[in-house]
Amino acid sequence: MSEIINATLPRGNTSCFTEQNFNRLLVTMKDKAYPEGTHLFWEGDFSDKLFFIKRGRVKLTKSTDEGKELILYMYGRGDMVGQADPFFSTKHSFTAEVIEDSEIGVIEQKDLEIMICQHCDFAIDFMKWMGIHHRLTQTKFRDLMMYGKPGALCSTLIRLSNTYGEQHGDTILINKKITHTDLSNMIGATRESVNRMLSDLRKKDALEYENGMIVIKDLVMLQDICHCELCPNEICRI
Repeated sequence: MSEIINATLPRGNTSCFTEQNFNRLLVTMKDKAYPEGTHLFWEGDFSDKLFFIKRGRVKLTKSTDEGKELILYMYGRGDMVGQADPFFSTKHSFTAEVIEDSEIGVIEQKDLEIMICQHCDFAIDFMKWMGIHHRLTQTKFRDLMMYGKPGALCSTLIRLSNTYGEQHGDTILINKKITHTDLSNMIGATRESVNRMLSDLRKKDALEYENGMIVIKDLVMLQDICHCELCPNEICRI
C-alpha cells in the first residue's frame, strides 16, 4: 500500500479530490515502476484499472487504420490516467505509452468500486474527475474538427503553453522540446503542413524559437485563430 504523502505530490487532474479523498486513493494504489517505452495499457485491453503518475510522463494515443499515430493527451506527475467506467466491463479506446521512466500507482477497479460505495463524498469527487476528463475530450475533438488544421495547431500551442509555459515578460516559453512530428501527431496533420503553418505564424510574429523551444509572442492571435473559449487551465491542457 502507498503511504499518505499527499503533501509531497502535485495534484494535476486530481485537484478536484479533497485531501481526505485523495489520501483514500493513495492508500489504495499499489506502486509499480514502468521504464520508458513500456505501456500501461493497449487499445482494446480491458479497462479494469486506473493509473496515478507519481513520477514521469505518459502519452495517450489512437492509431488510425493507416497506422498513423494520433497523440490525444500527454499526462505528467500528479495526473490520473484511465478509462473511467466503474461497474462496467469496457475496453480501452486508446493506448497509454510511458515516455519517461515512471513510478505509477495502480488502482484496481474493485477497490475503486468499494470506495465509491462506502464514501459518498468520494463518489462526488470521482464524478467531478470524470466530468473534467469528459470536458477535456470534448474540447480536444472541437479543436480537431471545427476550425481546420490552423485552428487545431494554435489550440495545441495554447494547451502546451498552459501545461509547460513559463512567462517571460510579454512572451511565453514552452519549456519542453516539442518536435514538428509531435505537433503533427497531436493534430492529425502531416509534418510538412505543420512546418508551413509554423512558418506562417513566425512571419506574423506570433511565435519564435529559442534553443529549440517554442516561444509564443502573440497569444491573442493564436486565440483568435482557434476561436478560443478561454477554458480554465485544468481543461485547456495538453
